[in-house]
Parts: sequence; structure tokens; C-alpha cells
Amino acid sequence: MKRILLIAITFVGFTTLSNAQDISDNAIGVRLGDSDGFGAEISYQRGLGDNNRLEIDLGLRSGNNYDGFKLTGLYQWVWNIDGGFNWYAGAGGGVGSYSFDNVPDGFDDSETFLFVAGDVGIEYNFDFPLQLSLDARPELGFGDYRDDLDFDIALGIRYRF
Repeated sequence: MKRILLIAITFVGFTTLSNAQDISDNAIGVRLGDSDGFGAEISYQRGLGDNNRLEIDLGLRSGNNYDGFKLTGLYQWVWNIDGGFNWYAGAGGGVGSYSFDNVPDGFDDSETFLFVAGDVGIEYNFDFPLQLSLDARPELGFGDYRDDLDFDIALGIRYRF
């Protein structure tokens, strides 16, 4: 009986360690942060292969005197560092819209804009289906007023399945 239990524990441990090196087929959660105000995004990742995936984020942004949303799509490459610890880089783009409150002198720079984005970050996949990540996403906007470089830094918390 002890031998069967030892073999079962060894098999489960080996399976867990083997799976920790692969990216998940799917992960969903939140991405919290922004460069100029607090923002929250619903984040979905879909594995496309052994070391690449697609990430789609739909977020709400808020700051002093403005509200907005952003929809971002990124293609990412993932490299294993050790066990469940990975780093990744990617590129993509999206669309966003900002609406400003308390506009002085009737000057309103609310707009809808397009942007291109890069992405670099680190993540840890636990033995249970939880993923924590920290990434930086530089974004170059193309709009009447949003035509500058923005650095979006965020913490991601996702459920892997």
C-alpha cells in the first residue's frame, strides 16, 4: 500500500512539474494598473502553440476629469525561465475612447483613437490554476489629441484553464 501511494505521489508531482513549463490553453482574469490613473481590464489569453498566445484586454480607465475604455489585442511569445516562471514579449494594437468632464472654456478633447502597442513582462504559473504577471506595455496613440507615447504598467491575476 505504501508503495502504491509513493508511486501515485511521484506521478502527480512529475505531471505537475511537466505541465508547469507549458503555457495554458486559456486564462481569464483582470489586469490592474495604468500610467496616468487607475485602470482595470478584463484580460483573456488563448494559447496558440507551445510558446505563443493571443491576449485580448477590455478595460475601463478613469483619472482626474476623464473616463474611457480601451480594447487591446496582443500576440505574445513566451519563454520559460524555470518551472512555472516565464517571461514574455509581444506586439499588437487596439482602439480606445476618452471622454473628459469639467472641460474649461468649452475646449473638449474627447476622442476615439487607435494605437499600436508592445508588451514585455514576467509571469508565474502556480501548481494550481493561478497566474500572476507584471508587465509594461508602451503604447503609441494615433488620434487628434492622443498622438503620444504612453507607458501602461500593470499587475495581472488570471485563472488558467
